[in-house]
Amino acid sequence: MNGLRIAIVGAGRTGKSWLTQSLAEVIRLRGDAAYTVDEVLRAWCDREGRTPEPLEQLGIAQAQAMALEQAVQQDAQAWVISDTTPIMTAVYSHMLFADESLYPMALAHQKHYDITLVTGLDLPWVADALPRDGAHVSGPVDTLVRHALERSGIHYRVVYGQGPQRLNNALLALGLQGEDEQARQLREQAQFAINQGRTTWQCNECSDPECEHKLFTGLLKQRSTSL
Repeated sequence: MNGLRIAIVGAGRTGKSWLTQSLAEVIRLRGDAAYTVDEVLRAWCDREGRTPEPLEQLGIAQAQAMALEQAVQQDAQAWVISDTTPIMTAVYSHMLFADESLYPMALAHQKHYDITLVTGLDLPWVADALPRDGAHVSGPVDTLVRHALERSGIHYRVVYGQGPQRLNNALLALGLQGEDEQARQLREQAQFAINQGRTTWQCNECSDPECEHKLFTGLLKQRSTSL
Protein backbone atom coordinates (compact mmCIF):
# COMPACT_ATOMS: atom_id res chain seq x y z
CA MET A 1 0.00 0.00 0.00
CA ASN A 2 1.26 3.45 -0.87
CA GLY A 3 1.89 5.85 1.97
CA LEU A 4 -0.39 8.78 2.62
CA ARG A 5 0.18 12.50 2.19
CA ILE A 6 -0.48 14.03 5.58
CA ALA A 7 -0.85 17.75 6.30
CA ILE A 8 -0.36 19.04 9.83
CA VAL A 9 -1.70 22.56 10.32
CA GLY A 10 -2.73 24.72 13.25
CA ALA A 11 -1.90 27.75 15.33
CA GLY A 12 1.66 28.49 16.39
CA ARG A 13 3.20 26.55 19.28
CA THR A 14 0.72 23.67 19.06
CA GLY A 15 3.33 20.98 18.39
CA LYS A 16 3.16 20.72 14.59
CA SER A 17 6.90 20.13 14.13
CA TRP A 18 7.12 17.62 16.97
CA LEU A 19 4.11 15.71 15.70
CA THR A 20 5.47 15.69 12.15
CA GLN A 21 8.79 14.21 13.21
CA SER A 22 7.26 11.78 15.72
CA LEU A 23 4.80 10.38 13.18
CA ALA A 24 7.59 9.90 10.66
CA GLU A 25 9.72 8.10 13.26
CA VAL A 26 6.90 5.70 14.14
CA ILE A 27 6.17 4.94 10.49
CA ARG A 28 9.85 4.27 9.78
CA LEU A 29 10.18 2.03 12.82
CA ARG A 30 7.24 0.01 11.46
CA GLY A 31 9.10 -0.57 8.22
CA ASP A 32 7.73 2.03 5.80
CA ALA A 33 9.51 4.95 4.17
CA ALA A 34 8.48 8.37 5.42
CA TYR A 35 9.58 11.85 4.41
CA THR A 36 8.90 15.09 6.22
CA VAL A 37 8.37 18.55 4.74
CA ASP A 38 9.69 21.39 6.90
CA GLU A 39 7.97 24.73 7.39
CA VAL A 40 9.26 27.10 4.72
CA LEU A 41 8.24 30.25 6.60
CA ARG A 42 10.40 29.36 9.60
CA ALA A 43 13.46 28.83 7.42
CA TRP A 44 12.69 32.07 5.56
CA CYS A 45 12.50 34.07 8.81
CA ASP A 46 15.70 32.50 10.11
CA ARG A 47 17.51 33.38 6.88
CA GLU A 48 16.16 36.93 6.52
CA GLY A 49 16.02 37.80 10.21
CA ARG A 50 12.51 39.20 9.91
CA THR A 51 8.94 38.32 9.05
CA PRO A 52 7.82 38.63 5.41
CA GLU A 53 6.09 41.64 3.91
CA PRO A 54 2.71 41.32 2.15
CA LEU A 55 4.18 40.94 -1.34
CA GLU A 56 6.46 38.13 -0.14
CA GLN A 57 3.68 35.92 1.17
CA LEU A 58 2.74 34.31 -2.16
CA GLY A 59 6.31 33.22 -2.86
CA ILE A 60 6.51 31.55 0.55
CA ALA A 61 3.21 29.75 0.00
CA GLN A 62 4.36 28.56 -3.42
CA ALA A 63 7.66 27.34 -1.98
CA GLN A 64 5.77 25.39 0.69
CA ALA A 65 3.66 23.72 -1.99
CA MET A 66 6.74 22.92 -4.07
CA ALA A 67 8.42 21.30 -1.06
CA LEU A 68 5.63 18.70 -0.95
CA GLU A 69 6.07 17.85 -4.63
CA GLN A 70 9.82 17.48 -4.17
CA ALA A 71 9.25 15.07 -1.29
CA VAL A 72 6.77 13.02 -3.30
CA GLN A 73 9.23 12.79 -6.19
CA GLN A 74 11.79 11.11 -3.92
CA ASP A 75 9.53 8.09 -3.48
CA ALA A 76 5.97 8.06 -4.76
CA GLN A 77 5.06 5.16 -2.45
CA ALA A 78 6.44 6.68 0.76
CA TRP A 79 4.51 8.50 3.44
CA VAL A 80 4.93 12.29 3.26
CA ILE A 81 4.14 14.38 6.33
CA SER A 82 4.11 18.14 5.91
CA ASP A 83 4.81 20.45 8.85
CA THR A 84 2.31 23.15 7.81
CA THR A 85 1.00 23.94 4.32
CA PRO A 86 0.19 27.10 2.31
CA ILE A 87 -3.10 27.41 4.21
CA MET A 88 -1.14 28.77 7.16
CA THR A 89 0.49 31.45 5.00
CA ALA A 90 -2.96 32.39 3.75
CA VAL A 91 -4.30 32.63 7.29
CA TYR A 92 -1.43 34.82 8.50
CA SER A 93 -1.77 37.05 5.43
CA HIS A 94 -5.45 37.40 6.24
CA MET A 95 -4.80 38.22 9.90
CA LEU A 96 -1.80 40.50 9.52
CA PHE A 97 -2.51 42.27 6.23
CA ALA A 98 -6.27 41.78 5.63
CA ASP A 99 -5.26 39.97 2.46
CA GLU A 100 -7.45 37.00 1.55
CA SER A 101 -6.04 36.52 -1.94
CA LEU A 102 -3.94 33.46 -1.04
CA TYR A 103 -6.86 31.27 0.01
CA PRO A 104 -7.76 29.91 -3.46
CA MET A 105 -4.21 28.73 -4.15
CA ALA A 106 -3.74 27.40 -0.62
CA LEU A 107 -7.01 25.49 -0.52
CA ALA A 108 -6.46 24.00 -3.97
CA HIS A 109 -3.11 22.71 -2.74
CA GLN A 110 -4.66 21.38 0.48
CA LYS A 111 -6.77 18.98 -1.55
CA HIS A 112 -3.57 17.17 -2.58
CA TYR A 113 -3.34 15.65 0.90
CA ASP A 114 -5.07 12.45 1.91
CA ILE A 115 -5.54 13.58 5.50
CA THR A 116 -5.37 16.95 7.25
CA LEU A 117 -4.63 17.03 10.97
CA VAL A 118 -5.28 20.23 12.93
CA THR A 119 -3.28 20.53 16.15
CA GLY A 120 -5.48 21.48 19.09
CA LEU A 121 -4.94 24.38 21.49
CA ASP A 122 -4.53 22.28 24.62
CA LEU A 123 -0.72 22.57 24.88
CA PRO A 124 0.83 25.28 27.08
CA TRP A 125 1.96 28.17 24.91
CA VAL A 126 5.72 28.76 24.76
CA ALA A 127 7.23 31.70 22.84
CA ASP A 128 9.42 30.93 19.85
CA ALA A 129 11.75 32.96 17.66
CA LEU A 130 9.10 34.05 15.18
CA PRO A 131 7.55 37.39 16.16
CA ARG A 132 4.39 36.60 14.17
CA ASP A 133 2.99 34.52 17.04
CA GLY A 134 1.53 35.22 20.45
CA ALA A 135 -0.76 33.36 22.82
CA HIS A 136 -3.52 35.88 22.11
CA VAL A 137 -3.67 34.96 18.40
CA SER A 138 -3.86 31.19 18.81
CA GLY A 139 -7.65 31.14 19.01
CA PRO A 140 -8.25 33.41 15.99
CA VAL A 141 -5.71 31.47 13.91
CA ASP A 142 -7.34 28.17 14.84
CA THR A 143 -10.75 29.57 13.89
CA LEU A 144 -9.56 30.87 10.51
CA VAL A 145 -7.89 27.55 9.68
CA ARG A 146 -11.00 25.54 10.47
CA HIS A 147 -13.32 27.93 8.63
CA ALA A 148 -11.12 27.87 5.52
CA LEU A 149 -11.04 24.08 5.46
CA GLU A 150 -14.76 23.80 6.05
CA ARG A 151 -15.59 26.31 3.30
CA SER A 152 -13.75 24.13 0.80
CA GLY A 153 -15.22 20.88 2.06
CA ILE A 154 -11.83 19.59 3.23
CA HIS A 155 -12.28 17.02 5.98
CA TYR A 156 -9.92 17.30 8.92
CA ARG A 157 -9.27 15.74 12.32
CA VAL A 158 -8.28 17.74 15.39
CA VAL A 159 -5.50 16.17 17.47
CA TYR A 160 -5.42 16.76 21.23
CA GLY A 161 -3.39 15.29 24.07
CA GLN A 162 -0.06 15.69 25.83
CA GLY A 163 3.11 13.98 24.61
CA PRO A 164 2.57 10.29 23.78
CA GLN A 165 -1.19 10.71 24.01
CA ARG A 166 -1.10 13.37 21.28
CA LEU A 167 1.00 11.12 19.07
CA ASN A 168 -1.29 8.13 19.67
CA ASN A 169 -4.36 10.21 18.86
CA ALA A 170 -2.73 11.27 15.59
CA LEU A 171 -1.87 7.65 14.73
CA LEU A 172 -5.46 6.60 15.39
CA ALA A 173 -6.73 9.49 13.22
CA LEU A 174 -4.58 8.09 10.40
CA GLY A 175 -6.09 4.63 10.86
CA LEU A 176 -2.88 3.28 12.40
CA GLN A 177 -2.36 1.42 15.64
CA GLY A 178 -1.11 3.50 18.55
CA GLU A 179 2.24 2.86 20.18
CA ASP A 180 2.49 0.41 23.04
CA GLU A 181 4.74 1.17 25.98
CA GLN A 182 7.67 -0.88 24.70
CA ALA A 183 7.63 0.82 21.30
CA ARG A 184 7.39 4.23 22.92
CA GLN A 185 10.38 3.52 25.13
CA LEU A 186 12.47 2.30 22.20
CA ARG A 187 11.67 5.43 20.22
CA GLU A 188 12.41 7.72 23.15
CA GLN A 189 15.66 5.90 23.95
CA ALA A 190 16.78 6.43 20.35
CA GLN A 191 15.97 10.12 20.68
CA PHE A 192 17.72 10.29 24.05
CA ALA A 193 20.87 8.99 22.36
CA ILE A 194 20.68 11.89 19.92
CA ASN A 195 20.11 14.42 22.68
CA GLN A 196 23.06 13.13 24.74
CA GLY A 197 25.46 13.37 21.84
CA ARG A 198 25.95 9.64 21.32
CA THR A 199 24.70 10.12 17.79
CA THR A 200 24.83 13.15 15.52
CA TRP A 201 22.61 15.96 16.80
CA GLN A 202 19.96 17.00 14.30
CA CYS A 203 17.60 19.56 15.77
CA ASN A 204 14.96 19.09 13.10
CA GLU A 205 14.72 15.40 14.02
CA CYS A 206 14.12 15.97 17.73
CA SER A 207 10.91 14.34 18.94
CA ASP A 208 11.23 15.30 22.60
CA PRO A 209 8.27 17.64 23.22
CA GLU A 210 10.00 19.14 26.26
CA CYS A 211 13.41 19.62 24.64
CA GLU A 212 12.79 23.03 23.07
CA HIS A 213 10.97 24.23 26.17
CA LYS A 214 13.86 23.15 28.41
CA LEU A 215 16.35 24.93 26.18
CA PHE A 216 14.25 28.08 26.13
CA THR A 217 13.71 28.18 29.89
CA GLY A 218 17.36 27.33 30.48
CA LEU A 219 18.46 30.31 28.43
CA LEU A 220 16.07 32.54 30.38
CA LYS A 221 17.56 31.32 33.66
CA GLN A 222 21.09 31.99 32.41
CA ARG A 223 20.07 35.48 31.34
CA SER A 224 18.40 36.26 34.69
CA THR A 225 21.46 35.13 36.71
CA SER A 226 23.80 37.21 34.55
CA LEU A 227 21.84 40.45 35.10
